[in-house]
Amino acid sequence: MADSRPAATPGPLHEKMPSWVSLSLRVGGLLVLLYAFLVSISLLGKGFKLFGGGFVEGMITSAAFPLVGLFTGILATTLVQSSSTTTSIVVALVGGGVMPLHTAIPVIMGANIGTSVTNTLVSLGHVARGREFYRAFSASVVHDFFNIFAVLILFPLQWMTNGLERIAVFFTAAFEQVGGFTFSSPLKALTHPAVAALVDLLGHRPWLLVIVALGLMFFALRYLVVTLRSLVLSRVEAFFDNVIFRSAVRAMVFGCVLTIIVQSSSITTSLVVPLAGAGILSLRQIYPYTLGANVGTTFTALLAALAVGSPAALTVAFSHLLFNVLGIAAIWPIPAVRQLPMKMARRFSWLAKRNRWIPVVYIIIFFYLLPLAILWILR
Repeated sequence: MADSRPAATPGPLHEKMPSWVSLSLRVGGLLVLLYAFLVSISLLGKGFKLFGGGFVEGMITSAAFPLVGLFTGILATTLVQSSSTTTSIVVALVGGGVMPLHTAIPVIMGANIGTSVTNTLVSLGHVARGREFYRAFSASVVHDFFNIFAVLILFPLQWMTNGLERIAVFFTAAFEQVGGFTFSSPLKALTHPAVAALVDLLGHRPWLLVIVALGLMFFALRYLVVTLRSLVLSRVEAFFDNVIFRSAVRAMVFGCVLTIIVQSSSITTSLVVPLAGAGILSLRQIYPYTLGANVGTTFTALLAALAVGSPAALTVAFSHLLFNVLGIAAIWPIPAVRQLPMKMARRFSWLAKRNRWIPVVYIIIFFYLLPLAILWILR
């Protein structure tokens, strides 16, 4: 009797391969996509820096009083896509006697808010996929909300008491004789050749660099999530749950150390956005990690201050460190207060999932138009 079953149809190519070959190809593809993602972030920052040029330094120099300094820090960091760049400029200006300490510290606070624009931009790469976008966007804006709460608590205290400067002066006295040293980011060394080649290819045109960077970023994000899901997702989740993000303290330390190594909180916080989108990391795990990244990013300013060798510059760098540490100390220990950034991130992400235009409007207004309007009014 003839076999009436239909002939087997060829399956996907990876199903015909040995399992180790298929796994190797997927891991290799994941590394290529991750590299493309990192290059896109660096290229985006390069484009914004070329666009901002000397305008950013001039804007920081002209910050006349604390409230202007705060919004100057937000806008300047948004334009250069790097709080490390903003704080390093501030350290140099204070060290050179161009900017007084009482206006420099609010600029540093604003830089903490401005730096979160990068991972919010990254989350837009998931905007076409509802549930995935909800997870990615909430993972990005929890950083925004925490930094906003930290500023709302500490900025008025600093304005009224000058407390951050006073404590920072105490630490400066202990480190005044320490010489400067440098530290090179391995990620910058790794991505620099590709970024430099793209900048040369595109002719140093800022807008073109930004457009290409966003296109590369969204492409890499799309297939990063697909590749992550095609790997053994349960094992990846178990590794993060049991090793790196096992506790809030461990996640904080990991975020801090990783940011010190790569010298960019924008990169370290952006890296977890696709992991959140893929469902590998939860908002509760990412939240303390971003706080650690806030502390780790102060390392660059400390290095810059030690290199400058000015007590005033070192005071600014310590003010940045103290602001982030005291922000965690003010918010994290109280459960009801600690939950607020997560609750607001979830609520805002739910609204953004239902109305996909909200994230774009939020970025344009909060990070660009609002600071510009405040600065125009106050100046």
